[in-house]
Amino acid sequence: MIRVEGLKKSYGPIQALRDVSFQVAAGEIVGLLGPNGAGKSTIIKILTGYLQPDEGIVEVDGLDVLTHRLEVQARIGYLPESTPLYPDMSVQAYLRWIADVRAIPPDKQTEYISEAAYATDIVGFLNRPIGTLSKGMRQRVGLAQAILHKPRLLILDEPTIGLDPTQLIEIRQLIRRLAERSTVLFSSHILPEVEAVCHRAIIIMNGQIKADARLSELAATNNALLTLQRPVENFEAALKQVRGVKRVERLPDGGATYRVYGEPQVDLCPALYAAAVHAGWPIRELRADTRTLENVFNELAKGESQPQPVQ
Repeated sequence: MIRVEGLKKSYGPIQALRDVSFQVAAGEIVGLLGPNGAGKSTIIKILTGYLQPDEGIVEVDGLDVLTHRLEVQARIGYLPESTPLYPDMSVQAYLRWIADVRAIPPDKQTEYISEAAYATDIVGFLNRPIGTLSKGMRQRVGLAQAILHKPRLLILDEPTIGLDPTQLIEIRQLIRRLAERSTVLFSSHILPEVEAVCHRAIIIMNGQIKADARLSELAATNNALLTLQRPVENFEAALKQVRGVKRVERLPDGGATYRVYGEPQVDLCPALYAAAVHAGWPIRELRADTRTLENVFNELAKGESQPQPVQ
């Protein structure tokens, strides 16, 4: 659905994107993650045809964005960070206007508006002025305009920013439902939102991609967590003798819990279990260690200089 290769963009002396390449397959929910100023919005503006890159190939649904801009825009539903809503218009009038802008035939507009309203659960608010709606409901209206023309690609730029916890849950559920018929590119700097919604994350920092993988792959480590029922004398030294163990760290939890660091390409849990059976260690728990997206992000951020703000 999306193909980006060798993308570069500068704003005067500021290099916003540096040789960015990635692909998004049809049906994926992909998080474009990075700190403010990393280049996320620049990528989105290029994908949607609002900004021209200095170099690189950008394709959406097999079409070159630079040479088929209008055709590409017809295939994209876009929810910008600041949704362009008109507070004096009713929800229905606003969606009717969007239908005209999207060149939806007049005899099809009622059908399309009804489908978008039901999909985003705003049917009961169609006659309300947009200015009287809560922030969460206005986000739903923004999503309704984004999906009104049944796009193949849905691009959401910070769709949950400023929402309360209840609204966050509702918008997350809504995005998952919308993903059943559209590919979704979800831009955010809020790590829990990407974890809650996306299948895969592309992490960008200082205009460069630092990671691109499924969340399960980013969370995986070569390490294990092991907890004993009671302390064992010289236990750390015994652990270090197990094949594949690189380092052992006792966690400051007041008990006998250890993080065991493994060598690359080693599955530690079977080896540790076999050693425990042989030695009679009183193990309470043994499991693979995982990282949160925040851990991954912080590891990647180490050594990165602070980017200059880029929009």
